[in-house]
Amino acid sequence: MTRSRAIELRHLVALTEVARTGSFSGAADALGYTQSAISQQIARLERAVGHPLIERPGGSRPVSLTTAGQLLLGHATAITARLESINADLNALTEGGAGVLRIGCYQSVGVRIVPRILRTFQQQWPQVTVELTEAEDDGELLTAVERGDLDLTFIAYPLLPGPFAHRELLEDPYVVVTRETDPLGSDPGPIRPADLLGVPLVTYAKMREVHAIEHRLGRPELRDQIAFRSNDNGTILGLAAEGVGAAVVSWLSVDRSRPGMRTRALAGVPPRIVGIAWHQDRYRSASSEAFVRLAQQEAYVEQELIADTLSAAPGSPRLGDSDGGIDEHLAREDPVHDV
Repeated sequence: MTRSRAIELRHLVALTEVARTGSFSGAADALGYTQSAISQQIARLERAVGHPLIERPGGSRPVSLTTAGQLLLGHATAITARLESINADLNALTEGGAGVLRIGCYQSVGVRIVPRILRTFQQQWPQVTVELTEAEDDGELLTAVERGDLDLTFIAYPLLPGPFAHRELLEDPYVVVTRETDPLGSDPGPIRPADLLGVPLVTYAKMREVHAIEHRLGRPELRDQIAFRSNDNGTILGLAAEGVGAAVVSWLSVDRSRPGMRTRALAGVPPRIVGIAWHQDRYRSASSEAFVRLAQQEAYVEQELIADTLSAAPGSPRLGDSDGGIDEHLAREDPVHDV
């Protein structure tokens, strides 16, 4: 307790900036201090914790953190994130039904679901401006929620650990998209992962490791068959339509109006679960709660479309049949989960 009481917030902020910029001068510029003031704050922090925190190589080489510095940086980052959340909460409380609602999303959700949500949301909340932040990796978006830069974000489970509450929205099954004339797509029934062995594949690029297709399919050896990876769904589908490889993607990533390709269900692979998350300890505005409700409504509509489309193919089970059918699955109100 004696050590922790001697630590001041400004010292932790200085440590965070020194680590981020790699220099005392960079931290000084970012925080509006002199370089000597930053040096004094770090020295006081080192005396308070009783450990050297920064390796100072001298010259133009960047500084680095000691083991103790790395340990303390983890706590400092969490503390500064909470401070930023305080500012975000106060702004939201002041703005009430007006102001800005900041939403994070990734491409497939941004194309297929978000536009329909926004159409209705803007009619109901005309004084609220929605700002969208897009990223290929929902881990980046969750970090922004924790930091207070986003109010809500769409996610793909499993959820990263952190101070998040969340709600499941829909099951997004994996499919295989091929060129229209490719023999792999000629059979209307579902494709098995074993059918993909030896087939050139195209799929997603940057994402959390758990979402990588080779892991989702439970076949790490497929990594060697991936001819191209892209962060753009249009590029992935274009490559599939030209016969460069079979695209392994989720249903929401498919543009059904695009010519020259066929889409088949992928059997025996659990669907991607799409959800929405927010900071469990932060103030939630009425507009934020309304956005979540609209997301649930639109997800229900999309889930019905997925089920009807996939069940129309011969040999394709209706999505959700394993636990009571899609209608029963969507009719029940999923609770809010705190992690």
